[in-house]
Amino acid sequence: MALVVGTAGHIDHGKTTLLHALTGIDADQLPEEQRRGMTIDVGYAHLDLPDGGSIDFVDVPGHDRLIGNMLVGAGEIDAALLVVAADDGPRPQTLEHLELLDSLGIAAGIAAITKADLVDDEALASRIAEAGRLLARTSLAGAPVLAVSATTRRGLDALRNRLVALAETAPVAEVVRGGRTRLAVDRAFAVRGRGVVVTGSLRGGAVERNETLRLEPDGREVRVREVQVHGARVDRASAGRVALNLAAIDASDLRRGQVLAARDVVVATRRLLVALAPAVDLAGSGTRGLPLHDERLRLHLGTDAAEAIVVRNGRTAADLPGDGTTALLRLDRPVAAAFGDRFVLRRPSPGATAAGGHVVDPLPPLGPSRRYASPAALAALAAVAPAVCPSPELEAFVTALVRLHGALPGSRIRALGGARPGNDVVALGPLLADPSVLETEGAAAIEAVASHASAEPLAGGLPLASLRAGVVRDLRRRVSVDRSDAAAAAAALIDRLGVSGRLVIAGDRVRLPGQSAELPDPVLSAMARVETALSVAAPPPLSEVVRAAACPPEGLRALEAADRIVRLEPEIAYARETYGRLAALAIRLASAAPLSPAAFRDATGTSRKYALAILEDLDRRGLLQRTPGGHVPGPRAPRAAAPSAGAPRS
Repeated sequence: MALVVGTAGHIDHGKTTLLHALTGIDADQLPEEQRRGMTIDVGYAHLDLPDGGSIDFVDVPGHDRLIGNMLVGAGEIDAALLVVAADDGPRPQTLEHLELLDSLGIAAGIAAITKADLVDDEALASRIAEAGRLLARTSLAGAPVLAVSATTRRGLDALRNRLVALAETAPVAEVVRGGRTRLAVDRAFAVRGRGVVVTGSLRGGAVERNETLRLEPDGREVRVREVQVHGARVDRASAGRVALNLAAIDASDLRRGQVLAARDVVVATRRLLVALAPAVDLAGSGTRGLPLHDERLRLHLGTDAAEAIVVRNGRTAADLPGDGTTALLRLDRPVAAAFGDRFVLRRPSPGATAAGGHVVDPLPPLGPSRRYASPAALAALAAVAPAVCPSPELEAFVTALVRLHGALPGSRIRALGGARPGNDVVALGPLLADPSVLETEGAAAIEAVASHASAEPLAGGLPLASLRAGVVRDLRRRVSVDRSDAAAAAAALIDRLGVSGRLVIAGDRVRLPGQSAELPDPVLSAMARVETALSVAAPPPLSEVVRAAACPPEGLRALEAADRIVRLEPEIAYARETYGRLAALAIRLASAAPLSPAAFRDATGTSRKYALAILEDLDRRGLLQRTPGGHVPGPRAPRAAAPSAGAPRS
């Protein structure tokens, strides 16, 4: 296990020099960085620990024009190392970096007062106290403050011991998510002869050589050809800074901000439902405050950044404790996000931190599901952050998430790492639904069966297929789910109603309890008369038969449903037994020689109309096959009907 520690502090306060003194590694690797003596982009170093673990350092630039690069490094850290020069004290970027760390919710860390050899003991004590007062106003309140000097090596052993203690106690981000591997890409480059390499801080679970991961927000799968930790090849890495050599992808397809993850861990999205908290105002400028409705800001999420429009209205905003609020962020392009991800929102001009927060739902309610969004539902969901909460609270989060949407596919719940819903959520096939949805849809299904029974009391029940189709339509009008999930949920709902006894399912019909499944004797007699009239080779038109037999519509439907009659055309129908004899005759004749409509007409003693209707039906079913020379046995014809060797097959 490796703790990832990010530096923070003003330019020239000695962040990179301190890391070099601690680790022996110069985190400034770019030629321009070494020429100018300043950190421009994110750099990396590591400290090996006696127990075999390590501390990975992410060194961020301190210049005010490089805040974007600073946030790339800070977006994926577990703890912070704040650096303040003893001879200069807290400066603008000291305060700004602290504000950003507070907005990201970084609660583990250490403050180092560097260049301690340049001031006297009284001035050093003043700097230590000043740093402690600043930390007290942020999420790093209570963090230890140590005096160090990279030049004289004063305090380095004490700092190293504090870092080791921090590695033993600080929670490593997202490990509690149940092994849900993810790596936010902070560098991507090609190595001659080796292919494409990406680096980042590994979260949530292990990554192995030859493993397949999903690249988001692009939605493609890639294979891990090789894994490296601190420059050494390994078969498996579990946390900390990792380099991955990827197969079957070009460097041009990779960029900072993408996320490599196990399936379902992150999603590609342009809309985020978030919980916001106002940024702390350490400089006392009075310019802080929660974002306004329709305000345009810069979202910094993981190692990515995108333009965002804040939406705060009746469907998206709910008051939260501590002057917080929920809001919807509409992004200018897709990003990869997951439940609980921390982020920062910044105002572009003048540059300032507007708010911090976490992702409440990376795929917020859309379409019919928006009707379930309310301040109470939003507040209940935002009250539990799934990235850090234990199982009981996570179950409460799932329940609140389902309540917000009305119903959700189970795949979205699996993205939380095996979370289970609470007792207030019901399963409908692949969906998890609010009980109100179950009750409303169940009542609607029962009403549909009752209405059909009232309109057609002799029908013996509503066709099961019709009831399922109606439930699918009604369910999709209530909640935002795709058709396949809705169809499976509808089937599960009807089965549930059948098991509970609220509906009776008999074959392909559904009826109310107590509703007779038998047709009255007069209808049964009329059906028998229809069947008899259709038991000839050239039956009368079906409408005439039905009228003469005094057969009601439900009787005719019952005949077809029971397969007692076969309707070839609207007015041509046969009794099943009669049609079977005629079809067998056609197949037998076609097996001897190609069968023409005229020949079949003569063989049956009917007319061309009936002969064509039967032959075309057999063609459709694959029992016969039409050729230029006539009809021959088709691919579904019985084996005994195969043509003889001498039979022509044009």
